[in-house]
Amino acid sequence: MSDPDANPVLVEVTRGDTVESRHRGRAVVVGAGGAVELALGDAAAPVFPRSAIKMLQALPLVESGAADACGVSAAELALSCSSHNGEDRHVAAVGAWLARLDLAERDLECGPHAPVHAASAEALVRAGRAPDRTHNNCSGKHTGFLALARRLGVPTDGYSRADHPVQRHVAEALGAMTDTDVDHALVGIDGCGVPTWGVPLDGLARAMARIADPQGLAPARRQAIERLRAAVAAEPFMIAGSARLCTALIEATRGDVLVKTGAEGVFVAAVPRLGLGFALKIDDGASRASEVAILALLRRFGALPAGTDEALRRYADPGIGNTQGRRVGAIRPAAALAT
Repeated sequence: MSDPDANPVLVEVTRGDTVESRHRGRAVVVGAGGAVELALGDAAAPVFPRSAIKMLQALPLVESGAADACGVSAAELALSCSSHNGEDRHVAAVGAWLARLDLAERDLECGPHAPVHAASAEALVRAGRAPDRTHNNCSGKHTGFLALARRLGVPTDGYSRADHPVQRHVAEALGAMTDTDVDHALVGIDGCGVPTWGVPLDGLARAMARIADPQGLAPARRQAIERLRAAVAAEPFMIAGSARLCTALIEATRGDVLVKTGAEGVFVAAVPRLGLGFALKIDDGASRASEVAILALLRRFGALPAGTDEALRRYADPGIGNTQGRRVGAIRPAAALAT
């Protein structure tokens, strides 16, 4: 992993006019053809991309024919790429997809947790219900894995293990898209129980550039990318949900910019109009910094269309408040991210 002291400050947190805290990190922007357009910090050091790679993890779902075999909708394809809030629409969609597979909530190998969406979590409490596995923010991805297992004709049990055929297909897609030898890469277990492989940050940005411009890839992979891109653009609510940057940005740009957050301060973006892929990692894992940073990078490269500022203001300039409701500071891009 990267040496934090070697990476620049990407985001500053102020109180009044004083910088109180600093978030170091690294960021890479790659253009069509794989040329590095910008590299801040250690671009070659590996990073666990966590949930930022869910569109890559969904490639085998489409390429294998599993998506067509179980008649997935655009909303369900977007859900397979999501870290959703656990709102009613997300949970209902997971349940309906599982039912078509003749499977149930218990077949998901992600554990239960309360909905990320506070109002949805409170509604469960008021109803006297405990959250189940469909509320897990990764349950859409896991349902996609189950659909792939059905298509491959392999047991659904154990699909989250690194040696299961489902995860071997995922590893192949991840390795090819990021130019990483995953068989010799760092490997850990993600929060939802599936493997997470360490990939160089510039490799992750290269994968996003390939999503932005898949020309030159094998026809099946190019078509799968185009189909997933269209689904996410058409159904941005399913990728995250209410009051989430991923959904708000895709909605504000009408699918012109596709973004995905990952745990521990990872963020990626693909901009098909420009053929650009973006990847960043905040060293201390703070999402308050990663959201500000990805928006600053997108703005620096002219990726945010005119008229999106107001819709994205709460994420680009979240501010620091106090208990009286007063703004007393800011979370802002540092000089390294300035245009």
